[in-house]
Amino acid sequence: MSSILESVNKRTQLVGQNRLELLLFKLNGRQRYGINVFKVKEVLQCPPLTSLPKLNSFVKGVAHIRGQTISVIDLSAATGGRPVESIDGCFIIISEYNRSVQGFLVCSVERIINMNWEAILPPPKGAGKFSYLTAVTEIEGELVEILDVEKILDEISPVKTEISQEVDELLTIDREKHFHIMVIDDSAVARKQIIRALVSLGLQIDTAKDGREALEKLKAIGAEMDDVSTEIPLIISDIEMPEMDGYTLTAEIRDNPKLKNIKVVLHTSLSGVFNQAMVEKVGANDFIAKFNPDELAAAVNKHLSL
Repeated sequence: MSSILESVNKRTQLVGQNRLELLLFKLNGRQRYGINVFKVKEVLQCPPLTSLPKLNSFVKGVAHIRGQTISVIDLSAATGGRPVESIDGCFIIISEYNRSVQGFLVCSVERIINMNWEAILPPPKGAGKFSYLTAVTEIEGELVEILDVEKILDEISPVKTEISQEVDELLTIDREKHFHIMVIDDSAVARKQIIRALVSLGLQIDTAKDGREALEKLKAIGAEMDDVSTEIPLIISDIEMPEMDGYTLTAEIRDNPKLKNIKVVLHTSLSGVFNQAMVEKVGANDFIAKFNPDELAAAVNKHLSL
């Protein structure tokens, strides 16, 4: 366990190489799950938890860790499995999603695997809309499931998606033009959040579930015209996606003469200084941490009002 903790704290930068590292863990059972190491702040043995009144049923309790009070989510129960009965021997994966820190209670933590995003695939089509999977991969002949954490968190504590009146009154975008944009995110919940936030701007919004699907759609449009930005002037893309991540997608767009003028806003739950460096390296126009509808609207307004 100490080696895993050390690895989490000392990961080298893999973004921009279409690579990621997964921290593997298990819930109640033999199934393996994975979470991107860049979203992990710390892994530790589960400390004593304090129960508070009116907590969501999936929240096992709160932990006091390094001066912070952190909600600890029973990840097994939150995804429809059996609740963890005893925290003895369990671990907490402390992560940061969408500007908030939370702990995920898991039964065991295994190791870190270095992978290429091309090996991370969308979940099977038969998984259905109630599935908590955002991707799957195969490691040592076994299926590893990558959970849609944004869906889990939205069910526990839904985020506000409406643009505030104060910001809306400052927007200068010409809503009568009905600009056509593309939203790219592997989480169906995240895609819906973005659409709900931007619908009042009069946009036509196309979607894609990963960078490869988005690139294929853009190239198909490019087969009919020389400058795709006249049709789709802006895309909003997640960074972490199966098959092709947002950094690689941006680099592909910049290298394609028919796509290079499209404005790219990277919109991700990742945070950190390395993101800004990568934004500049691959040629993205903007970076916004998820999820703030006012900031998202302001970015769209900036790039479509030029």
